[in-house]
Amino acid sequence: MPHESYAYHIVFPGAVRRKVRPYVKGAGSYEPVRPAQSRYVRLRGLRYRVHCWGETGAEPLFMLHGWADTGLTFQFLIDAMCGSKRHVIAPDWRGFGDTDRASAGYWFPDYLADLDALLDVYAPGGPVDVVAHSMGGNIVTLYAGARPQRLRRIVNLEGFGLAPPSAEQAPHRYRQWLDELRDPPSFRGYDTLEALVRQIMRQNPRTPLQRAQFVAESWSRPAPGGGVALKADPNHKIINPILYRDEELAACMREILAPMLVAVGADSPARPRFESEAAVRSRCLRHHEDVVVGEAGHMLHHDQPEVIAALVEGFLAATD
Repeated sequence: MPHESYAYHIVFPGAVRRKVRPYVKGAGSYEPVRPAQSRYVRLRGLRYRVHCWGETGAEPLFMLHGWADTGLTFQFLIDAMCGSKRHVIAPDWRGFGDTDRASAGYWFPDYLADLDALLDVYAPGGPVDVVAHSMGGNIVTLYAGARPQRLRRIVNLEGFGLAPPSAEQAPHRYRQWLDELRDPPSFRGYDTLEALVRQIMRQNPRTPLQRAQFVAESWSRPAPGGGVALKADPNHKIINPILYRDEELAACMREILAPMLVAVGADSPARPRFESEAAVRSRCLRHHEDVVVGEAGHMLHHDQPEVIAALVEGFLAATD
């Protein structure tokens, strides 16, 4: 079957015409238009927190967050898709948000198995559509190669592979892994929620204040000694001693049946990887489209949710 490929095109916020809830500096946290309904489900021995929008029984749409994020911060994208009739399901990955932490550490294949179990709970009957960001995009790309019949359409927001290390780095990585098991890393705490909000806005200066406040509340909980602590398990920071291999990613891509929309922020630090991986996507994916989102960084669904909503809705409708 011949592969289809597309040169990327750029989408700017001005090209999207939607009613957007305005934000007012100093007006407090973002108020959802459609608040999430959250519940816990048991997946592979862990209590998973799952955030849902829309009516149960409607066509499902899964949203998978990135590293150190939570499923709840897809709220801005959900509100921008306010006309959607989908039942949106967005879990907190193991060790993030309000999902249980893994006692034996974090290995990437476990995320694929967790996704497999999640689909068994919410969509056992057929292929599904997925929107995934960053680490979530990496997970769904590998999963779609392993289980090609379970994915119908994929919107991949900055979920690219890693820069492949050289084999000579193996001794150092094993050494670092052993050292970090002995002396585990940690996440910094914050004296106040406002301090975390300021940090989020420094890292993502295009995210409006109210959204940054909402993200900070989603990412943190009160610390026992005062201040706030991130909900993410610091053991996620322990280095993976197994070297990343581009060949495995390409092999999984070749098995994918679902059309894939791949988006990157124009000012994202991941853009060089997006461009360097373009040849692999063109060679391996059966059908894909590449898009650059203007005025956005890595957290493009926080920065430009209206643009991402238009891309998601258009892609899902066009590939019906």
